[in-house]
Amino acid sequence: MTIRESDLPNIGRKFEVEVREGNKLVIVVHDDGRRELYHFYHDQPEDSVSMITLDDNEARYVAAIIGGLAYKPRALETVDVALDDLIIEWYKIETGSYCVGKSIGEMQVRKKTGASIIAAVEKGHGKHINPGVDYKFLPESTIVVIGERKHLKVLKNYLFGGQI
Repeated sequence: MTIRESDLPNIGRKFEVEVREGNKLVIVVHDDGRRELYHFYHDQPEDSVSMITLDDNEARYVAAIIGGLAYKPRALETVDVALDDLIIEWYKIETGSYCVGKSIGEMQVRKKTGASIIAAVEKGHGKHINPGVDYKFLPESTIVVIGERKHLKVLKNYLFGGQI
């Protein structure tokens, strides 16, 4: 996959994503929050096949769906995503985990582990994007975390067993 980005003065920013099969997706993020998505076939690089405009809320919901926050296929339950040295992982909080009933702030997650919790999806499909320090860990919820591999290892041990 190849991604190119460029500034669009007085408009926003443009991202061109070429996927493995050769098709291209162009995403224009406007300064007012709108997103425009354009799809191009590899053999027709100048003619858009389709286009859709999303407002800021719609774009965030679609991003959550695509990113696996709304539904994660079973085959991806243990998948991690690498962004240079940063890794994004999903952890399912089991009933007996050390963190259950405790808040992010109470556990001082970032300070003690160096990793950050960027989302929590609860069993009843409640979603918390960038949960605050008052968010309490619930059994059977899935949390999405980001950090360097060494930080994520510390976080996992801390959340599940209380060990730093």
